[in-house]
Amino acid sequence: MTRHIFLNGSYVPEDQAKISVMDRGFLFGDAIYEVTALVDGHLIDNGLHLARFARSLAELGIPLPMPLENVREMQIELIRRNQMTDGTVYLQVSRGEAERNFHPAAGLSPTFVAFTQPAKLYDTPAQRDGIAVALMNDPRWERRDIKTVMLLGQVIAKVAARADGFSDVWLHEDGCITEGASSTAFILTKSGTVVTRQNSHAILPGCTRRAVLDLAEQRGLAIEERPFTIAEAQNAAEAFLTSASSLVIPVVKLGDSVIGDGQPGPVTRHLQEIYLAAARACEKVI
Repeated sequence: MTRHIFLNGSYVPEDQAKISVMDRGFLFGDAIYEVTALVDGHLIDNGLHLARFARSLAELGIPLPMPLENVREMQIELIRRNQMTDGTVYLQVSRGEAERNFHPAAGLSPTFVAFTQPAKLYDTPAQRDGIAVALMNDPRWERRDIKTVMLLGQVIAKVAARADGFSDVWLHEDGCITEGASSTAFILTKSGTVVTRQNSHAILPGCTRRAVLDLAEQRGLAIEERPFTIAEAQNAAEAFLTSASSLVIPVVKLGDSVIGDGQPGPVTRHLQEIYLAAARACEKVI
């Protein structure tokens, strides 16, 4: 089946979706993106994702291309047109098209693209068995709280980690973990506290992060939002990461250190279960 793409108000076959070479997203990375997961036809945490979508645009001074309720309706229509029940829906908005100039012209019309990517997001080998995660100095710019398309630092980090035999990578600066290259980093201390870094310009405010923290709090788990060191992470009882496209994945090795007994821990398993249950309670759209 031909995949359909949403482009500036129209649904078109993928081979007809064309963007100008003068688009500022291509020339400068002057664009943001957002991604929402679909599990068994349920659109997961979409309110959080649309709020972050609007925030990212506002931080760059790019106007919303349409009201958020219309964005939601478009996501659902795109999912249905592509007959997808499991996978991700990506939104991407650039400042628009203009002759190449660092200073954007006034009154540009944003370029708005959305597409689907089918994938099974639950009961994956990584979720069942856990993964080994590399460590790398954080190479990114200072405004990591904005979900921009400028992902070269993350690409470099992930490619290097894969070449060294790791499944993913956690970034660090000043001796503390910032976050994963495309995920939020969590540890569980030996005293039973769930720890993740607090939101700031240093990390992306993860939507899955927020949902998992809310579920953990509802279950009475102790939570601390603060920086944690590499050594603290490597000596933790458990570790895991969260993201829209990976849900909750156990981390069983960090750098050259095995976490706990090298197996996914009981708290991580519990959070996986309750998050997937919460996901299946979200709006069913197909």
